Amino acid sequence: MAGGGSVPVVVRVQADAFDAAAETAALTAGRPGIGSVVTFTGLCRDEGGRLSALELEHYPGMAEAEIGRICGEAVERFSLAGIAAIHRTGRIRPGENIVLVIAAAPHRQAAFDGAAFVMDYLKTSAPFWKKEHLADGSSGGWVSAKDADDSARDKWTT
Repeated sequence: MAGGGSVPVVVRVQADAFDAAAETAALTAGRPGIGSVVTFTGLCRDEGGRLSALELEHYPGMAEAEIGRICGEAVERFSLAGIAAIHRTGRIRPGENIVLVIAAAPHRQAAFDGAAFVMDYLKTSAPFWKKEHLADGSSGGWVSAKDADDSARDKWTT
């Protein structure tokens, strides 16, 4: 756990599944000034039965640094009391967790905005790549960036 001052900032990239409740408890323990916590958990979809798994790769070191930068900006911008961003790598099957963002703040709007900001930037700025594995055993190839993700990120620049 790193952080600017007394604000906890948790950034991890890992192959193992995570426990959202345990991560939330760890981030908020002993912090009575927190009045709200917003969590976002991204799951692997099966894309209508077409997908058997996603394989996620990242640029080690650079991914963690970029996520840390994004989280630090969220802490400053929304006066967060704590932030966590955990992203999995490796082969992930439909229904399994991919990403967890937890934003803690004195008030709800800051927590909502902080979580959304981190997720919108993580989707477009952190160096992760997704490869589809199809239910028929073939490879669906690498997933391209989506314009909708860029639009979601860009709303924070105005």
